[in-house]
Amino acid sequence: MAAAKEKTGAGRKPVLVDLALQGGGAHGAYTWGVLDRLLEESWLQFDGISGTSAGAMNAVVMAHGLNEGGPQGAKIALETFWKRVADAALLSPFRRGPLEILTGKWTLDFSPAFIAADLAARLYSPYSIPGGGANPLAKILEETVNFAGLAKAGPKLFVTATNVHTGRGRIFRNAEMTPEVLMASACLPTMFQAVEIDGEPYWDGGFTGNPTITPLIRECDSDDTILVSINPIERPGTPRTAMDIQNRLNEISFNSPLIKELRMAALLRQVADPGTGEGAVWAKMRIHRVAGEEIMLQLGYSSKLLAEWAFFQMLRDEGRRAAETFLETYGADIGVRSTLNIDHLLTEV
Repeated sequence: MAAAKEKTGAGRKPVLVDLALQGGGAHGAYTWGVLDRLLEESWLQFDGISGTSAGAMNAVVMAHGLNEGGPQGAKIALETFWKRVADAALLSPFRRGPLEILTGKWTLDFSPAFIAADLAARLYSPYSIPGGGANPLAKILEETVNFAGLAKAGPKLFVTATNVHTGRGRIFRNAEMTPEVLMASACLPTMFQAVEIDGEPYWDGGFTGNPTITPLIRECDSDDTILVSINPIERPGTPRTAMDIQNRLNEISFNSPLIKELRMAALLRQVADPGTGEGAVWAKMRIHRVAGEEIMLQLGYSSKLLAEWAFFQMLRDEGRRAAETFLETYGADIGVRSTLNIDHLLTEV
């Protein structure tokens, strides 16, 4: 792992920030890399973390690590979690073939197991599969995270899952955090049975909030939110193959709640009275974004199920590079001004 370095923040006064972590399966290892680099900046103090699916797991593991051993503990906890995921997938049928390995392509598009599973998901439900499509990540989280400790200390956590009955998102907070909540936030309905919590079934939170921004603005003391996005918002060209069409549909679907919420935030910031309570909260908000379009545009939907350690390491390194660029470019603006222009969302049709 790259040695810790503090280029942008030497001697800088602490700045309280929130994190908004998008979901995206195995692509969440990119977010691990971003967090790994941000944790090396002692002037960044983390107030709240909102996450969905893989973003929720990164959020909870990071918060656990901060509780156990500060920033270095968080770095260790994140690496341990992703290594455990890779180790658990060593016997997974979702592996690259010899040609993909030889050419360095990170894809399962030509994997017989992935193709069969993708086709089966269109014909059969997880309820017709023995074992119900249980998610193996639950056991890893149980063994690596002190959930009881999250209710007592650490950053405020906001994890989104989608209520199957109502179609609305539910936000789970620190005292409610369990492995089941994280499984609900990452529950793709074509792969896993709905996760029942308090008598209600839940699916992936990405359908309703990926991630949810509002509680960071309304319930945290920080005025700065750093968004770590995974799914490309724009992708050039028109997809023509079935796989490319499915990939773009997936990106649009899981970006839509975030874009709508940012548009709402921009509107509220314009119309709210900055001198009053609720208006003041929205008026002073500052949004920043660590983007990873360059690498994510090269990856497709199938690689979100690719759990090879080498793939995770590559994404981690890309995330670290993106965070380094972000800090060099916008680090001085954190705590001062927004660096993500959300007002343009009000002019889009």
